[in-house]
Amino acid sequence: MTATSGRPAAGDDRDGGAGGGADRYDTVAAVVRQWRAVHPRLDTGPMEVIGRINRCAALLQQAEDAPLRRAGLSRAEFDLLGALRRTGHELTPSELAKETFSSGAAVTKRLKQLTERGLVERRGDARDRRVAHLSLTDAGRDLVDGILPEQLAYETTVLSVLAPDGQGELAGLLAELLGRLESRSGALRA
Repeated sequence: MTATSGRPAAGDDRDGGAGGGADRYDTVAAVVRQWRAVHPRLDTGPMEVIGRINRCAALLQQAEDAPLRRAGLSRAEFDLLGALRRTGHELTPSELAKETFSSGAAVTKRLKQLTERGLVERRGDARDRRVAHLSLTDAGRDLVDGILPEQLAYETTVLSVLAPDGQGELAGLLAELLGRLESRSGALRA
C-alpha cells in the first residue's frame, strides 16, 4: 500500500479484491482494507462480493434509469408494466407481486398511480368481486414498447465498462448465485 495514495501498492494482494488484482480500487476495497487492519484474521471474501453487489445496486439506483425518468416512471412502476406486457395476459395484483418480487402493498400503491395515468386498466372478476384482473391499456403498451429499446440501450452503456466476455461471465455468476439463493429461500416461482 502506498503511503500517499491509500491505494494498494503494486503486488499488494490485500487490495480488497477477491482473486487479487493490485490495480483494483473501489470503495469496498477501502472498507475491506480497514476491516483487515482491525481484524487481520477475518475472511473478508464475502464482504468483497456482497459489498460490491450492494454498492453497484445503490449507484445504479442513485443514477436512476434515464429513459424511465424521462417518461415519469420509476423502475418499480416499469417492472409492473413490463410484467403485464411480457406475460401477454391479465394478471391479478398478487400475481404481479410475485412477478416483480414486490410486496402486495407496494404493488397496490403503484397500480393506483399507473391506473390514474391511464396505463393500466382493472377488470373485476365476475365470480369474486374482491379479485381484480389487470392489463395494459393501449397507451401503457405503447409506452413499454417505446421505452424498452431505449432502456436496454441505456443499460448497455452502463455495462460497456466491461468487456462482452466479462458481461457474460458476470451474468452467469449472478444467475448461479441468484438461483441458489432463490432455491434456499423457497422463492422460486413455478
